[in-house]
Amino acid sequence: MTTHSFSPVFSPNTLSSSGAATSRRSLLALLAAAPAAPALAQFRVEIAGVGLRQIPIALPALRGEGAAPQKIAQIVQADLERSGLFRGVEAQDAQLDENSVPDMAQWRQRSADALSCGSITRLADGRFDVRFRLWDVVKAQDLGGQGFVVVQGDLRLVAHRIADFIYEKLTGERGVFSTRIAYVTKAGGRYVLWVADADGENAQSALASTEPIISPAWSPNGTQLAYVSFESRKPVVYVHDVASGQRRVVANFRGSNSAPAWSPDGSQLAVTLSRDGLSQIYLISAEGGQPRRLMQSSGIDTEPVFAPDGQSLYFVSDRGGAPQIYKVGLGGGGAQRITFSGGYNISPSISPDGKWLAYISRVGGAFKLHVMDMGTGDVTALTETADDESPSFAPNSRLLVYATRQGGGEALMTTTLDGKIKARLAGKGGDLREPAWGPFQKY
Repeated sequence: MTTHSFSPVFSPNTLSSSGAATSRRSLLALLAAAPAAPALAQFRVEIAGVGLRQIPIALPALRGEGAAPQKIAQIVQADLERSGLFRGVEAQDAQLDENSVPDMAQWRQRSADALSCGSITRLADGRFDVRFRLWDVVKAQDLGGQGFVVVQGDLRLVAHRIADFIYEKLTGERGVFSTRIAYVTKAGGRYVLWVADADGENAQSALASTEPIISPAWSPNGTQLAYVSFESRKPVVYVHDVASGQRRVVANFRGSNSAPAWSPDGSQLAVTLSRDGLSQIYLISAEGGQPRRLMQSSGIDTEPVFAPDGQSLYFVSDRGGAPQIYKVGLGGGGAQRITFSGGYNISPSISPDGKWLAYISRVGGAFKLHVMDMGTGDVTALTETADDESPSFAPNSRLLVYATRQGGGEALMTTTLDGKIKARLAGKGGDLREPAWGPFQKY
């Protein structure tokens, strides 16, 4: 992909068992006993109780978009609405491109605060020239734009990059629409690990197996995935290079090897091993080698995640009688209990900015996604569903992706941190589970 930014003048230069198939199901079995070896609908947003904080933005179709293989403006609008900070303004009758000077009074009458317009042209060599410009309607200000020359297969990525540009210009924060997610599908007796765009589209298979694949975790630079595969008829931790498909075994010790989590610098993994009896947390080099046990516990310790500063871990333990979330320093020592609301809390995910802890809490027999404000300790239930799993934060800490049951099958959802805006993501056929949101991409 070739890309150019422009402001204010546009430059034309080119640029072993199915019972272990999800982490929560695995954890339930782990805590109960001693350790032992259809396509979804397109993007849909559900909005409830949203206030006036959303930015109204007009996104008319790009000039030439009718003949293009991707509807760029629609993808951009879906991305922005999914963030919870934007709402679309009707604009399909507009005839504008990146060179137009819009009538700001007209767009203010339509209650638009922002306007993005552009064009898409197929070049003689088969590539596509995509250009756009963003306007602040309230201030009648040109906020700049970008141009891309890409092959057809990169048009969705262009749309996500445009959404990122708009999001950052209008909020001051980095957008996450061009990042990637990993997830697992189960269809019949086949499990597949997928890498997809952040909206679930454009999925590419990384691994397929007749045995369960669980717990994918992105490396901090986004080039590798750690995961657990049961292809050896026992849980083994692998690290997989996303670009080449090559992989290596990191943990294959006696008993169970599970729940990999990357350190922020990418040098090591926290893993759960039962090599010495009960499942306990160890640190191991990302290249493999001998693990170091982090602490001694009379209970089961599992599901580690690193704090953003890399100095401590959050994890789940039943040391108090029922599973709760704890925190411990990498030097070991005493663990601090973090969750006190609810009698059964699992699957911790800490936001990249360290301000939020997402987890699954059992409430009256239902498993629901919750988020804790780490500054105040306040806890908010985000969902009305009853079988939520595997929360994972977007790299800007503003959204969560998680798995749940909808319409008789397992689906992937995103939610804002107040729970008011949820979106069901597209995905491959079968049950969708085990989502993990990747880091920001480098270009």
